[in-house]
Amino acid sequence: MALNIIDLIKGQLGPSLISQASTQYGESESGISKAISALLPAVVGGMANNANRPEVIDGIRGASSNDLLGNLLGSTTGNTTITNILSAIFGDKITGVVNSVSTYSGVNNTTSSSLLNMVVAAAVGTISKYAAENNLGENGITNLLEDQKGIVSSLLPAGLSLASLGIGDAYNPTGAEKVTTTTYDEPKVEVNRAGETHVTTEPIRTDDGGSIWKWLLPLLLLLLAGWFLWKQCDKPTDETITTTTDSTYVDSDTAMINTTMTDSSMVGTTGTMSDIDLNGKKLRGYENGMEASMITFLKSDSYKNAADDAALKDKWYSFDNVNFKMGSATELEPGSEGQIQNLAEILKAYPDAKIKIGGYTDNTGDAAANKKLSQQRADFIKSELTRLGVGAQITGAEGYGSEFATVAADASDAERAVDRKMAVRFTK
Repeated sequence: MALNIIDLIKGQLGPSLISQASTQYGESESGISKAISALLPAVVGGMANNANRPEVIDGIRGASSNDLLGNLLGSTTGNTTITNILSAIFGDKITGVVNSVSTYSGVNNTTSSSLLNMVVAAAVGTISKYAAENNLGENGITNLLEDQKGIVSSLLPAGLSLASLGIGDAYNPTGAEKVTTTTYDEPKVEVNRAGETHVTTEPIRTDDGGSIWKWLLPLLLLLLAGWFLWKQCDKPTDETITTTTDSTYVDSDTAMINTTMTDSSMVGTTGTMSDIDLNGKKLRGYENGMEASMITFLKSDSYKNAADDAALKDKWYSFDNVNFKMGSATELEPGSEGQIQNLAEILKAYPDAKIKIGGYTDNTGDAAANKKLSQQRADFIKSELTRLGVGAQITGAEGYGSEFATVAADASDAERAVDRKMAVRFTK
């Protein structure tokens, strides 16, 4: 099965970056998320269909993945590599892509243009890094890109197509191949961390030969768009939350499952960023998120009144704004440091409180490697908190790998994401 490059690139465009981009551009997180969901398959598709062009291959081989991936929200506009690749894959269609994505997502054209540059930078940096790690030469990169053909159009959000982006002909510039029309089966809905509803579809490829499609295809697309708008108005307001288990004790911690914020014992959600009061000091975090829930627990004297550790081990607090870069145990996505600093401030405000750190992965990959990675990540957070002056309040850091993963390995990446987390709990 061919590697899906888009899954790799998504690791660079995570929740923390979306939140930071929302602040930087003055747009909603849902709008940023929708724009990226449209731009990412379009960019990868453009690179796949121009995999033999020197501008694309040379741009990837000559790019510094560290420079690009380490500064996605920096000055990507005007970068020669990005400009050349954009010109190679979209030609004079760039303005049309920007306008279409802006209309679809609700962000302004300037933001849409900046996000296009950012997505290209993430794609080039990710592919460059993968090629370097796997010793891929020019032919290897070309083959990797060409393997993406045929799947890209099916990954575009409902309501968008290559034609609606104005780049359908850019994907077949020579006219050498027969053009086919993609229609869609029953939509499937996923809800991301910010409550954004995305609709994906399974492609059914048919020859565009019969006249029936001249009226049937627009009708199907119209019905699909109406269904999508109805789902947007009808989507739930409560966020789904996931918590974890702790295997430190022989009598292991009670397993926690998905629930909603109506259950006060479950924490680790996201939503609107706001100021959270810490005894007169303001912390920036999500409403009902990790910081707010921990402070509420401490203020209630529930920690002080807990008789022993057994009374605390069932309540975990999942980090909702700390994300590691793909495959790394020491590199955080931009914006993640803030929540670690918030946790340190909470511990400083309550010097008698102690915590334990837990790291978890999903069911994919080698179990031993997952356990090692989760341990390294737990140790990293512990070291960061120690550096911030609260190391004495940490009783342990343990990586459990995929031991407590609840989602099957063959589930979608979005479904498995609930098992990939870092969490803390109070201890005695």
